[in-house]
Amino acid sequence: MSEAKNLEIRPETLLAQGGSRWDTRTGSISMPIYQVTTFRHPGLDESTGFDYARTSNPTRTVLEDILAQLEGGSRALAFSSGMAAVDCVLRLFKSGDTLLVLEDLYGGTWRLLETLYRNWGLNIHYLSHEDASHPDTLAALGPFQGIFLETPTNPTMHVVDIALLADFAHKAGALVVVDNTFLTAYLQKPLELGADVVVYSASKYLGGHNDVLAGITVAKTEELGKRLATLQNTTGAVLGPQDSWLLIRGLKTLPLRLRQQQENALAIAVWLSKHPAVSEVHYPGLVNHPGYLTHNKQSHGPGAMLSFAVKDASKVSLLLKRIQIWIFAESLGGVESLITVPYKQTHADIPEETRIRLGVTDTLFRVSVGIENIEDLIADLAQALED
Repeated sequence: MSEAKNLEIRPETLLAQGGSRWDTRTGSISMPIYQVTTFRHPGLDESTGFDYARTSNPTRTVLEDILAQLEGGSRALAFSSGMAAVDCVLRLFKSGDTLLVLEDLYGGTWRLLETLYRNWGLNIHYLSHEDASHPDTLAALGPFQGIFLETPTNPTMHVVDIALLADFAHKAGALVVVDNTFLTAYLQKPLELGADVVVYSASKYLGGHNDVLAGITVAKTEELGKRLATLQNTTGAVLGPQDSWLLIRGLKTLPLRLRQQQENALAIAVWLSKHPAVSEVHYPGLVNHPGYLTHNKQSHGPGAMLSFAVKDASKVSLLLKRIQIWIFAESLGGVESLITVPYKQTHADIPEETRIRLGVTDTLFRVSVGIENIEDLIADLAQALED
């Protein structure tokens, strides 16, 4: 009798069965929670592979293995928050290095760069998405050691060509880091497009239920993965076993959630683009989006994040008072639909003149579309935007 053939495992199968075969002793279908910090050694110079939980824990290790496989990377690491993950990646650079940063980015990342890393001697040069789309214009900036970017950007949903920037960076001997929180590896795989490291706030789509605080990095190469692991072990911002288990559980439904969220988001974006009270809608799934073609080339879908601006500033507070189904909250990526005002909340630390120049004005809403009934979501927005 011939042996069973090796099957190609697709993302839906990988995630649905993540951790289900790890416990060979009991056959547990759910990955156990190893609420353990210290592990017994079999003998001198011998280890089970687990010594101390800051370095590794079985529940966290399984989570990391799932994400490395999903992303197509060499090694994944789970952190206590998304900002801890970003911080670890930035520690790859040293004082005197130059980091090119796409200027339209999450306010927390900007705060970390400006309040810590600039003071520690990292040269930070912000790029517009227009400049990032034409790397030849960046040559005049001189030597640099890394590029940090989001695409689509938070919150104005600009799109840049990852492969184009990666090629430019690698010719200069620089690293490319992509914050892929908005899309996840289910819709976009930056490592396959040339990025060296992918970083996530796993509290968002990867967890998916607004009940876990976590961050993830995935390195393309073994050498880079080892460097990040050493930094994480040294600084200690690791994810605990309970939260690792919650993240494994959340990942099992990631494809199902994202497909429904994305379907809802497109319908809402189309509806908003026709509403008389709305001045602009930013969503890469709309054919009139400036980055539509680039986004379609490098991703498998537009995702479920969008932003829109209203013509009348008085509509902002009125809408937030009127909404009944939408939830006014700062996070994103959960099954519940959330709406926020980045100008006042997620991007408040960025200087006002920079916010306004980037389009993060006091009339802009950022929307994270959930899995609710689409008719209910649109009806709620319709009544909230009424004159």
